[in-house]
Amino acid sequence: MSVEIVSNVDSVPRTRQTRVVVFDFDGVILESADIKTDAFVDLFSHRPEHLEAIRRHHLSNLGVSRFKKFEWIHRELLGVPYTRETESQLGAAFANLVLEKVLAAPFVEGAEEALTSLGRVAKLFVASGTPEEELQHIVERRGLRHHFLGVRGSPNEKTTVIEEALSATGVSREELVFVGDGESDLRAAKATGVRFIARDTPTLHDFWVQSKVSLIQDLRPLPAMLA
Repeated sequence: MSVEIVSNVDSVPRTRQTRVVVFDFDGVILESADIKTDAFVDLFSHRPEHLEAIRRHHLSNLGVSRFKKFEWIHRELLGVPYTRETESQLGAAFANLVLEKVLAAPFVEGAEEALTSLGRVAKLFVASGTPEEELQHIVERRGLRHHFLGVRGSPNEKTTVIEEALSATGVSREELVFVGDGESDLRAAKATGVRFIARDTPTLHDFWVQSKVSLIQDLRPLPAMLA
């Protein structure tokens, strides 16, 4: 597949009929991806010698549970035990850093319109690396719950959520599209054999181009692409 970069609805490439759309959340529906990146840096600011490695690891694993990243940081960088108490403390501190900011984050341009439009013709789901209880709270507070047949966060793997969406709706893999902004999203789409559209960002632009996936700058073109 050749790379397609779409910034408006003119000459939008059409795909096969789409009956189910699964969305990542941060950076796809809300402009909240940078909030999470900043939180990782803030959380480990007492270890400045590791901050760049922490940032790189996070950006290479967008959409992966924060707890898996905490464990990696402790094992690979800090060299200290990662206990349940540590996990609980870091999880609470991270949530305190991000929750109110995410609740106030703007929508990705075109997101509200895309959800409304696509919801008329397809079943919509969320598959996010955010802890599910926190994700459900955010989706409710932002007034988005009515758009989705399912809202799933960690510890559920995105491959599991995609398989659940396929099972719940009875559609074929060719009729499901996953819209994400991270390498883990592409891996999940490949592992489950479904189509993938990437929301492009400067951080991962080169990766997306090398991966030869369809790119969108925001969600404005999405309804026309999937019509």
